[in-house]
Amino acid sequence: MDIVEKRIRISGVDPLSLLGINDSNLQIISDRFDANIIVRGDNITIKGEEDETARVEKVFKELIYVLDKTGVLRPDDVVTVVELVSGEGEAAVASETGTSTQGDNRDVVVLSARNDLIKPKTPGQRQFVRAVRKNDVVFAVGPAGTGKTYLAVAMAAAALRNKEAQKIVLTRPAVEAGESLGFLPGDLKEKVIPYLRPLYDALDDMLPQDKLKLYVEKNVIEIAPLAYMRGRTLSNAFVILDEAQNASAMQMKMFLTRLGVNSKAIITGDITQIDLPQKSLSGLVEIQKVLKGVEGISFVYLEKTDVVRHKLVKDIIDAYEKYNSWDGKD
Repeated sequence: MDIVEKRIRISGVDPLSLLGINDSNLQIISDRFDANIIVRGDNITIKGEEDETARVEKVFKELIYVLDKTGVLRPDDVVTVVELVSGEGEAAVASETGTSTQGDNRDVVVLSARNDLIKPKTPGQRQFVRAVRKNDVVFAVGPAGTGKTYLAVAMAAAALRNKEAQKIVLTRPAVEAGESLGFLPGDLKEKVIPYLRPLYDALDDMLPQDKLKLYVEKNVIEIAPLAYMRGRTLSNAFVILDEAQNASAMQMKMFLTRLGVNSKAIITGDITQIDLPQKSLSGLVEIQKVLKGVEGISFVYLEKTDVVRHKLVKDIIDAYEKYNSWDGKD
C-alpha cells in the first residue's frame, strides 16, 4: 500500500494540553499506530499507510474536539479515544463521517460536553440510531425516559458537526398556548423556549455554550413552534419534531411536506400522553397507518425496557399501565 501524508493544523490549541507533559499523550498514540507522527510548530504531520494515517488523523481531531469543549485532556481520555478509533473499544468515535467503521461502531453518535460518549444503551435505542442512519424520515414512538429526544438531538448535532447538514431545526407543538403565542412577552424565541427546553437542554449537553449561542444567533440552530413551519421548505437541514403526539393530523402532514433536498427528519412522541382536545386526532397516531410501508421512512417503537432515566421511571410506567387496565374488580 502506498505511503500517504496528512497534516493537521493545531493553531489555537494548547500543544502541552494536547500532546501531554513530555509528549506523554503523543507517545500513547505513537505506540498504538504504525505511523510516523511529527510535530513542528502548529502542524502535526502523519506519514504511513492510508488506513493507519486516517485513524491517527481521526484520533487527533477527536482529542482537539474534546479539548476545545472541556478544556482538559487526561491520559485516560487519550487511551479511550485511541481504543475506540482503533476498533478495540465497544464502539468507535463517529467523527468525520458519522458512520460505522467496525462492528457496532455505528452506534456511537457524538461526544458530549462532559466528555462522555453518547451512544444507545438499549436494543431499542440501537434500532433507533440505525434507522436514522438508513432513512431520511424516522418516527420514534415510546414512553417518557426512553431517550427519544436526547438521541434525536445527538444525531442532529453529529450531522451538523460532520457537515452532513447545514442547520438544525427544532420544533414542537405549543399545545399549552394553543399555538397562539402573541399574548406572551418577548420575541418569538423567548415565547417558545419553555416548550423547547428539553431540546435546548440536550444541545447544551453536546455543544460548548459559546458555540451553541453563536449557532442560535446565526440561525444555524433554529427554534420555532410547529405552526410557524407552514409555507417553508427545509433543505440541507436536520429537522426534529418533538412531542409529535400533540400535532394534529393536518399539522403532521404540513410538517412532513416541508422537507427539502438533503434533509432528514426525526419525529418523536408518546401516544400515551396526548394533550390535544378529545375530538382532535393525533397526527402521530394517524401517520402510522398513512405511511406504513413507505420506503425511506422508518417507525421505531421504544418500550419501557428502553427507559434510561431513574429506575423508578419504569415502575411508574408499569403502575400507570396497571391502573389504566384495571376493571375495578380488585
